[in-house]
Amino acid sequence: MVLQSLCALRAQAGASLSGLPAALEHGGPGAGLVLRSLSTDVFRNLALEDWIHDHVDLRSRGVLLLWRNSAAVVVGRHQNPWRECDLRLMRRSGVPVARRRSGGGAVFHDLGNLNLTFFSSRGGYDRRRNLRVVTGALEALRPGIDVRATDRFDILLDGHYKISGTAAKLGRTVAYHHCTLLCSADRRLLSSLLRPTCPGIHSNATASLPSPVQNLLDNDPSLTPDGILQQLAEQYLTEWGVRGGSVVAVQPDEQSFAGIDRSVSELRSWDWTHGRTPKFSVHTTLELADPTSAEVCTATAHLEVKSGRVESCKLSVPPAWLPRAACADLAASLVGARFCPSEAAAAAAPFLQSEPRDVDLDARLRNLCENIVALM
Repeated sequence: MVLQSLCALRAQAGASLSGLPAALEHGGPGAGLVLRSLSTDVFRNLALEDWIHDHVDLRSRGVLLLWRNSAAVVVGRHQNPWRECDLRLMRRSGVPVARRRSGGGAVFHDLGNLNLTFFSSRGGYDRRRNLRVVTGALEALRPGIDVRATDRFDILLDGHYKISGTAAKLGRTVAYHHCTLLCSADRRLLSSLLRPTCPGIHSNATASLPSPVQNLLDNDPSLTPDGILQQLAEQYLTEWGVRGGSVVAVQPDEQSFAGIDRSVSELRSWDWTHGRTPKFSVHTTLELADPTSAEVCTATAHLEVKSGRVESCKLSVPPAWLPRAACADLAASLVGARFCPSEAAAAAAPFLQSEPRDVDLDARLRNLCENIVALM
């Protein structure tokens, strides 16, 4: 199997039209093509999926895109990132959250997690066939390995450990099915990040179903990411009857894929990653502490969040701890703000700085505000 650069392929196939890669302009009916992204940026790779879906004629050919990302958590189109992952830990760790355009559950990505996207016509969409490519590749690399696709289109190792999950996007005439493959992912980071940001989230958003997972490399040290990627490409081309095919390395940039930068910006935007979250509420207990004494107090917070912004906020604090009016004013200052720490803190700042207060009262108000911001 030959790994070709896009430039080399263009030299063979001729110039592209309007920035469309030459690799995607050629091939007869039923032809299969394997692309491997050279980027490890989750937003750029998701944008590449969109670009192929929107610009390539898939009526008479299939395309397999192979890609890997640096550490990230990718949630489904209809999910709630605050419920699916620990956004606070992710911010501290520099791990982004991304929202894909397909449904399904939350997935941890890093360079040890392989991603496959099978593009086809709507009529040629066949998840079972696609998963046979994956299991067939693993069986070719290690005869006797116990890997099976389930009725939910996951792949289990030894009948128990989930090594692959599935999601899809079905268009009017074209479709894609993408899946993951756990090879050597950081399982400690995976388990740390895939947990709720705060307790008390109530939502009708699609919820992920936790499953026991295992890396293929833990099962067999010879199952390396590069080796698996190579075999996946060979298995796909064999399945689609392509002889002498090659893997085409592509750089998903504006020069090769005109318009992709705009898609990257949209996918990276807060309005997409967080603002597209279905309406939800947070009803939780706050443990307050007086910074100037050893006193503590229990309060409750009830927030309604729509399009990622605080729609309403109610704080129940014992009046002996804080005056009701002060709590109501603090709650009101948060309405309309994004449900994120920086903007919520900025929204509350004018109120907290608005007038001179008793030192103890001011300290307790700020502590209450910090507890609310910590939910985000």
